[in-house]
Amino acid sequence: MTTLRLILGDQLNPEHSWFKRVDPECLYTLMEMRQETDYVLHHAQKIIGIFAGMRALASQLESRGHRVQYLHISDHDNTHSLEGNLKALITKHQCTKLEYQEPDEWRLDQQLSTLCQSLSIPSQMVSSEHFFTERLETAELFKAQKQWLMERFYRQMRTKHRILIDATKKPEGGQWNFDHENRKRWNGAPPEPIDHSRRHNHSRLWTEIENADIASFGEPQSHAFRWPLNRDEALDDLNRFIEHVLPNFGEFQDAMSTKSWRMFHSLLSFALNTKMLNPLEVVQRAENAWRQEKISIATAEGFIRQILGWREYIRGVYWFRMPSYQESNTFAHDTELPKWFWTGQTKMQCLSKSIGQSLEYAYAHHIQRLMITGNFALLAGIEPSALHRWYLGIYIDAFEWVELPNTIGMSQFADGGLLARSEEHT
Repeated sequence: MTTLRLILGDQLNPEHSWFKRVDPECLYTLMEMRQETDYVLHHAQKIIGIFAGMRALASQLESRGHRVQYLHISDHDNTHSLEGNLKALITKHQCTKLEYQEPDEWRLDQQLSTLCQSLSIPSQMVSSEHFFTERLETAELFKAQKQWLMERFYRQMRTKHRILIDATKKPEGGQWNFDHENRKRWNGAPPEPIDHSRRHNHSRLWTEIENADIASFGEPQSHAFRWPLNRDEALDDLNRFIEHVLPNFGEFQDAMSTKSWRMFHSLLSFALNTKMLNPLEVVQRAENAWRQEKISIATAEGFIRQILGWREYIRGVYWFRMPSYQESNTFAHDTELPKWFWTGQTKMQCLSKSIGQSLEYAYAHHIQRLMITGNFALLAGIEPSALHRWYLGIYIDAFEWVELPNTIGMSQFADGGLLARSEEHT
């Protein structure tokens, strides 16, 4: 009696309830597949980061006594498709049940749902135990509304989860939103993030990736690779951010400077979106910093709004609007993506800097994405789906559930205004 449990590349949470006890009848599997590397052209650091993170989790689970079947990109028995690999493992290990955590992407959700219907053994989808909301909870909240106002959703989330709420159920600081206080200019150099590249040598993994003929772009291995590959490293990043960077995040979250590639942004999005970190613990750390008088209420609220508000709201839009949402193109834009989006070689300085930084670090903060590359694409009439694929590939934290609505709705207005934000900040 063997239960096969699938762990996807963005489900790298060693704290999931699956792992609370060692069950010899459970076999965990993680897979490096061409199916996932090839559906868009990915930044080299994104491929390295996800593969290395998967390998780190597999090693951790094995050290705890769990049974793990890991498929490397170079393994001869790797079919490079989710369906092919799962069927082969089920046969090889005579599995009597398949379990998987709910995927975050519609594409994988449909693939697994279809596969499970064809299997002769029972299957079960369980929660990933990550988000504040269920997939369709946001849609239920807005089912009678013409516009999905993020501010309304955000206030409900704050109240429901008792975040920055006083004893009378009113917002701490007397107002819900302090955005108007968080738009200052910055001159100087913020503290540098932890450089995790010193702890890891990715040369062997990169050789495997190259030998598998996986296409990629961007800088693969340099001083630029600084992303965490396991929960302990992600917690180090969180601690450093809360203590040394967050105090200035609020006021300068929209600022840009050629002196800094990250300004005061947390760089936690990769760890969050691969589930090394839980959004609740991140939000609580920020709230506690305010209660300990280490940061202002405006800073705490501005940071928390991005996670408890926008991140959950965007996910709700994604699951309600898919699959047709990815084809949205209200303005019928059809211009091809310029070739310099892949090189950064343009005379437009702001675009050259933003894209060059993205190629080096696999990262740019929201103003660079939305206001610079996004605004250019909108004004130039770039095909929204082409821009979506570029964003999805170039950024290490870009997964479709969060990237697609931000691109199609927030950046390109290609959905005809379905994605809306309230201007009620009182």
